[in-house]
Amino acid sequence: QAQLVESGGGVVQAGESLRLSCAATGRFFSTYAMGWFRQVPGKEREFVAAISSSGITLYYADSVKGRFAISRDNAKNTGYLQMNSLKPEDTAVYYCAATRGSSFSLRALKAEYWGQGTQVTVFS
Repeated sequence: QAQLVESGGGVVQAGESLRLSCAATGRFFSTYAMGWFRQVPGKEREFVAAISSSGITLYYADSVKGRFAISRDNAKNTGYLQMNSLKPEDTAVYYCAATRGSSFSLRALKAEYWGQGTQVTVFS
């Protein structure tokens, strides 16, 4: 069982950076693959990045490669998404998710647990 809470969203100018955090309850976070997703009203949820439970395997959507970095600190039960060189098209509600499956499954939006989301707004 896991409860996920995102934080770190905000309003920034294009080109600036933002770091999102995903805090998980319990002591089982280290066994879960974790990922980040985003959604704009009227559009389907989009995969952004995923990381294996060990932190060794990483996946990124093509739209964020080279700009975003996913990481995790299992000792703190927390995952992160560092977002650099933000663009207006990155504006969305960002969600973290976790699953006891592989990180690859997260690419298909398959996860057992989801956070409530945090708003990221980027203006030019």
